[in-house]
Amino acid sequence: MGVIASAPAKIILFGEHFVVYGEPAIVLAVDKRAYAKAELREDKRLFLRSLNLNVAGFFENGNFKAEEGNPKEAKIKLEPLKCAVEKVLEISGERAGLNIEVNSTVPVAAGLGSSAAVAAAVAAAVGALLNVKMSKEDVFRIAYEAEKVMHGTPSGVDPAISTFGGALFFQIDTGFKPLDVRVDIPLVVGNTGVERSTRSQVAKVRSLKDRYPQVVEPMMRAAREIVLRAIEALKEGDLETVGELMNINHALLYGLGVSDESLEWLINAARKAGALGAKLTGAGGGGCMIALASKDRVENVLEAVQRAGGNAFIAKKTDEGVRIEPT
Repeated sequence: MGVIASAPAKIILFGEHFVVYGEPAIVLAVDKRAYAKAELREDKRLFLRSLNLNVAGFFENGNFKAEEGNPKEAKIKLEPLKCAVEKVLEISGERAGLNIEVNSTVPVAAGLGSSAAVAAAVAAAVGALLNVKMSKEDVFRIAYEAEKVMHGTPSGVDPAISTFGGALFFQIDTGFKPLDVRVDIPLVVGNTGVERSTRSQVAKVRSLKDRYPQVVEPMMRAAREIVLRAIEALKEGDLETVGELMNINHALLYGLGVSDESLEWLINAARKAGALGAKLTGAGGGGCMIALASKDRVENVLEAVQRAGGNAFIAKKTDEGVRIEPT
């Protein structure tokens, strides 16, 4: 008998890039999920397969044997999942052989937190299969360790939102706290399909800030004000204000040089179709944009973003974080 667990993707609603310098950000869990299925094996080997990345292989006694995909690439991509499994096995005190299959509805490398969602789902599935008592904090810590394998020094916001769900206020020095957001937030997410490196975008902003501190620091303060005003607007259910603030936040990000033509094309299409606000989400330089629309305009905005060349879908905030699926 196998166990299936799932965890949600995320979007950064406000504050990307500025968050690196200690400013706050608002992050939402959205209703696209990553799924992990865990089963026991007769032997003590660990078999991992990612259906999205087309890689699979066995880990045994420190060695890796690829079954699918380029061996070197497969090992790199499956290593974070192996890390998550091993952390759960450490807690359980067992040495079990496992088959893990991962399948995600979250676009990969698009700034939507797919790797963290997968890690949280794997940790929860293995924990449930082995009857390990794990709190959500435990799942978060394990997913965070897996993210370190992948990203070096991640902020922790992706594994947090995938584990706990809902909306989070995040700041590097104080960590994250849940935001009580009751209002439905209908979003269109448009993927440009342009692959980008988060690291190079972050470096670009750092270089600009070093060259023009007197210009960029007031932009940072403005970004903080946007987040604080947005929290009030979200609590009051005032989506028009949230949309306006998204537009201002995007203008700041554009000023930092992290937008590009592929993003501007989709953002302008969304605004023309009646979006309340639209901005890039994540690192920029490609990746995804988001548009906020009233319920009666959301389909129009979706179509406009698709017509402009974006791979787009409608996403809603979800309050449910990592969970075990009924089988």
